[in-house]
Amino acid sequence: MMWRDPGKPADSYYEVRPEYTDVPKSRFKIKAGKTLSVRRWQAAFSPEGHLDIGQSLGRIQRGGIHPSIRGEVWEFLLGCFDPNSTFEEREQLRQRRRVQYAQWKEECKKLDSHVGSGTIITAPIITEDGESIKDPLVLMQAVPSASPDGKKIDDSKERIIDKKVIQWKLTLHQIGLDVLRTDRSLVFYEQQNNLAKVVGYSSNLCLD
Repeated sequence: MMWRDPGKPADSYYEVRPEYTDVPKSRFKIKAGKTLSVRRWQAAFSPEGHLDIGQSLGRIQRGGIHPSIRGEVWEFLLGCFDPNSTFEEREQLRQRRRVQYAQWKEECKKLDSHVGSGTIITAPIITEDGESIKDPLVLMQAVPSASPDGKKIDDSKERIIDKKVIQWKLTLHQIGLDVLRTDRSLVFYEQQNNLAKVVGYSSNLCLD
């Protein structure tokens, strides 16, 4: 008689705050022989780093991905890396992307001082015409910038005419609200600095 593997719960990989007692258990189970494991994933690469993606897709479709390797597997599934690339080529691409992302961060900070400050904006800071909004909540959340001579400046007072920048600024409070609506039962989102990081990533990528 064949016994089916009931699988191992994956809840331990997503720590829940103890005060949340009504959070439903994850339905995903780590099943031996079905779920793409760390060992199987590593074995799918050649010595140079070429990936046999077809070998891994079957496992993923049957049993999902082990939580510990989800990040790196999804880099291939989303097309961030070519399966035919080598370890060295991917590392070079990572470095170029880090440089590009750093440039985006600096550009965003120059356009609005809230970005990268750790502040989470939850109210509109600009109108569709590019005028700053004098909402008490916005003023309370405002972060003053510094000019080259060291004097504080309030970038919220400047009228924006670039439509791309206006559209980007219109999304900042929406990003903040969405981040605050994430699964707050997870320990990761309990810390304000982690929430701020998610806001920062989203704000930077929205400008591209």
